[in-house]
Amino acid sequence: MTLNELKKIKADTDAGIIPAPKETIYVNNHIHTTYSFSPYSPVKAVYMAWQNGLRTAGIMDHDSVAGAKDFLKAAEILNIPVTCGVECRVDMSATRLNGYLINNPDQKSVAYVAMHGIPHQNIERVDAFLAPYRAHRNVRNIKMCENINTLVNPFGLSLDFENDVLPISNYASGGSVTERHILFALVKKITALYPEPSQVADFLCNDMKLQVADKIKSHILAGKDTPEYYEYDILGALKSNMVERFYVDADDECPSVGDFVSMVHENGGIAAYAYLGDVGDSVTGDKKVQKFEDDYLGLLIDVLKEYKFDAITYMPTRNSPAQLGRIMKYCRDGGFFQISGEDINSPRQSFICKALDDPKFSHLIDAAYTLINYENAATLNPQAARSEYAQLFAV
Repeated sequence: MTLNELKKIKADTDAGIIPAPKETIYVNNHIHTTYSFSPYSPVKAVYMAWQNGLRTAGIMDHDSVAGAKDFLKAAEILNIPVTCGVECRVDMSATRLNGYLINNPDQKSVAYVAMHGIPHQNIERVDAFLAPYRAHRNVRNIKMCENINTLVNPFGLSLDFENDVLPISNYASGGSVTERHILFALVKKITALYPEPSQVADFLCNDMKLQVADKIKSHILAGKDTPEYYEYDILGALKSNMVERFYVDADDECPSVGDFVSMVHENGGIAAYAYLGDVGDSVTGDKKVQKFEDDYLGLLIDVLKEYKFDAITYMPTRNSPAQLGRIMKYCRDGGFFQISGEDINSPRQSFICKALDDPKFSHLIDAAYTLINYENAATLNPQAARSEYAQLFAV
């Protein structure tokens, strides 16, 4: 979807030719686009948010802010308030969390964090910080493709990073290449070799010996009835079961946590830790049952304070009531700004977080507007915004 196409849709909506979407109370600050991994371009992401009735939306790509400007332009066309952020992994090995499995299912001592509220004049500066890490990531991506080939070559499959993976990414225009891109390229090879969903399921379960959840397997077997989901369902099965077989530890592609927080504050952003919590039944089907921060949450909070994180972001539909109550109490007691966002990178994921119907999460709706208001103020006058919204920073 182009900006011009979006303008035409909005004009037709305003003229009553197309029904206007029903507005809701919902917000979402964590929507991935094709500049990391997603079925949605930045323009389509804003359109989907609008069509789903979101009151606000936020772009949140991995290691890339290249989609932010189109996201902002699309939001201006639809008159929907939005916010810009970026997600990346940081090296925590110099902290007291060295050796812990934090919120990264694949590697100890590495954590997913986010920069929220990027003032628009600093988008290029943030990108300049991220660009070398994207390049380092591709060195590891090539190694992981080689590892995958050792697993799938016996079945007549092979994967080439330059020819199979890069073309399905937006790397050439500033996007990142993730493990999902690699596995999605493999999905396309699998479906080309096995045209029937039953053949694919048999290959995954019997040839590759993957432990595919019954729910995901049923989705795959129904692939011809739901073609818009089919490849993403196979991707979910691969990501949940296969990553540990080919994964190469990230090193040079991860800034230190101190360097990340310094960059965020130097560019007027809000440094947020992304709480995951122990995983039971994965909503997206691509996370296995696994323990993360819950056993040492107090230590984690102490480290976040030490490194001057401003906020904690979490996803209300991903955690149990007990987990959510606990993390919200830590936020209140520690003075952390609370940000919500449902991680959107698959067409099966809803843009709407029904958990926000619960009054105990109403502060997350208010926080979305506070975040957007800060970002817009900091775009106009960084110093004045920092003073006006001082409560958002450095607990």
